[in-house]
Amino acid sequence: MTPLRLGAVSYLNTKPLVYGLDAHPDQFDVRFDVPSKCAALLHEGKVDLGLIPAIEYLRGDYWIVPDISIASDGEVATVALFTRKPIAQVESLALDVSSKTSVALTRILCAKHWRIEPTVMPADPDLDAMLRRADAALVIGDPAFEIDPVKHGVEKIDLGAEWKHMTGLPFVYAMWVGRAGAATPVQCRALQASRDLGVAHLAEIARAAGGGDAELERRSLVYLRDHLRYGLGPVEAEGLRLFHGLAAEIGVAAAPKALKFYPD
Repeated sequence: MTPLRLGAVSYLNTKPLVYGLDAHPDQFDVRFDVPSKCAALLHEGKVDLGLIPAIEYLRGDYWIVPDISIASDGEVATVALFTRKPIAQVESLALDVSSKTSVALTRILCAKHWRIEPTVMPADPDLDAMLRRADAALVIGDPAFEIDPVKHGVEKIDLGAEWKHMTGLPFVYAMWVGRAGAATPVQCRALQASRDLGVAHLAEIARAAGGGDAELERRSLVYLRDHLRYGLGPVEAEGLRLFHGLAAEIGVAAAPKALKFYPD
């Protein structure tokens, strides 16, 4: 059987979802990239399933692997604005464009929650360089996790917490997505089993991420265990639908689509 080609995100938050897949090269061929690249590979047909930013689901006739996501129910720690001004006074915003979902979430919060209309500009995730160009900066993933707001003299505004405050719902950042028929029920169950195994080994994943640094290991475990969710149940799906609807309403996404799930 030809292995299923998987495009996964290269950040720490993905590790629980792909735990143990490398032990099955006959079943899964996994490559790692930033979120936007994972989406591009799926759109181009270069992977069968992509762990793609949630907004990218709207760009094709796609299906979702059931009950797996990267989500948060409040503070997420790795999707944040860093600002030297109160958010109500922010007039310019530099955006890390490695995830279109985080960019869309930022635009939604600006329009619907903070009621501001900043000028936005794309930027590489270098906080000091971003803040030389703009009042505030969106940084995501491991770079955001590593920034010390006190050292940089900024306020960190966690976008997972802001979404929860605005909607009362979890936020889904990414999920396994592919075209119709790309994943069999057996393969869906194998991906769910990998997630379950990863969740059972969060301490081991955090230890590897720490690389011998006890404080980084501790922070990694808190992040993986306390900030993230890895399922995609009814309440996460409700949050995902609302996100799609608001993104379309403010013009940063195509019209919402029904969420279609592979049989498992």
